[in-house]
Amino acid sequence: MKGYITVGLLILSNIFMTLAWYGHLKFKELKWFENAGLITIVLLSWGMALFEYFFQVPANRIGYEGNGGPFSLLQLKIIQEVITLVTFVTFSFLFFKNETLRWNHLVAMCFLVLAVYFMFKK
Repeated sequence: MKGYITVGLLILSNIFMTLAWYGHLKFKELKWFENAGLITIVLLSWGMALFEYFFQVPANRIGYEGNGGPFSLLQLKIIQEVITLVTFVTFSFLFFKNETLRWNHLVAMCFLVLAVYFMFKK
């Protein structure tokens, strides 16, 4: 059960991370933020990133085998990277319609999935 909780928390964490890191690129389309300066955007993004940590830290504590979880530190990192990739690709296609997915992107994603496979191989 700890593995599922960990992955769920990592997914939530990455949603907030992606919004904080890349969501601000769409803020200029919103009336409230069209004249916002860089400091305002940084502070807003930082506020969103705080929620990332509310999920990321517990995910790592619950999932880490040193705390009774099912994953090694390296496995946690690889899981997090693949979740980040899937979250980012989903986000970019939903909010940035001008982005395209090319064959080399798919190959790179396959290599990340292979990284997960090899990380968990005994």
